[in-house]
Amino acid sequence: MFFIPIFFNETFIDVIYQVGRTGAITPVANLDPVELAGTIVKRASLHNADQIAKLDVRINDTVFVEKGGEIIPKIVGVDLSLRPEDSVPVKYITHCPDCGTKLVRKEGDAKHYCPNEFGCPKQITGKIIHFISRKAMNIDGLGEETVELLYQNKLIHNYADLYELKESQLIPLERMAEKSAKNIIAGLEASKQIGFEKVLFALGIRYVGETVAKKLAFHYKNIDNLMQASYEDLVNVDEIGEIIARSVIDFFKNPINIEIISRLRSYGLKFAIDESVYENRTEKLKGLNFVVSGVFEKFSRNELKKTIEDNGGKVTGSISKKTSYIIAGENMGPSKKEKAEKLNIPIISEEEFLKMLE
Repeated sequence: MFFIPIFFNETFIDVIYQVGRTGAITPVANLDPVELAGTIVKRASLHNADQIAKLDVRINDTVFVEKGGEIIPKIVGVDLSLRPEDSVPVKYITHCPDCGTKLVRKEGDAKHYCPNEFGCPKQITGKIIHFISRKAMNIDGLGEETVELLYQNKLIHNYADLYELKESQLIPLERMAEKSAKNIIAGLEASKQIGFEKVLFALGIRYVGETVAKKLAFHYKNIDNLMQASYEDLVNVDEIGEIIARSVIDFFKNPINIEIISRLRSYGLKFAIDESVYENRTEKLKGLNFVVSGVFEKFSRNELKKTIEDNGGKVTGSISKKTSYIIAGENMGPSKKEKAEKLNIPIISEEEFLKMLE
């Protein structure tokens, strides 16, 4: 990536620990607020325990903060000349900050995890928030605050519970009008038409992102075939490695997950690829990797990406030596153009791409 990192000296006040939907613990530095690259920075990522130890960052240190291509600024060094004499190293937590469960760290893994998957509030609400998100089930009327409200009122404990909600349960809640309640129920009903590949992504299997979920959905065609797949079967699927294969098998071994999937089926969610989906799929672009950049006339960016995937191609977000073509529209990013020229990657127009499909 071509950018100039922007650095700033900032005082590191303390560290907080965030719990992700998979139980991963992420340490984040609280900083004295400062303007950096046009925004006020109050926090910076510390990534994991190893990074804290490597930087030897301590409370009240003056640290170097970088904001380049990262959404969240990160600490990249410490100004030792300004370190207080009485400073002590950061002691990484041993228990989950949300539920108190003792953390675990598997060999070879950079992060610590809370193993209390179905009892840790942050993991429970995190999974539900992921399930309702735009790239997953895309449920209108539901957002993070509403999920937290429903969980606090003991109306939901997992994402299958959403489909048992009734207007009469929602209307009495704080900041919940009758119209809002109707929108939520309607959004849940509409989500039953979402395709299997997005339902699979919504389940929140660790390491199964949007692209991997599509790959597995179209390879196995339905949830039963996927649940019965062996480790050897999975690693033989294109782009499915050992870590993803183990994660998928572990997910379907858990009886709680099986029960939740059974409930979702009973509510009418799709757990098989529609045959109509295959009608327009080809292998014309098989083996080709595309990067999409700019604004297009005949397609939205999402439509263009779907067309590539429907014809066997792969879409990636960044340019590398493995990139076959860059499809460029208006206002293509200058950094992408520069990198493409440096790596001698062909840049084609929307029209040239359409000719490839003829």
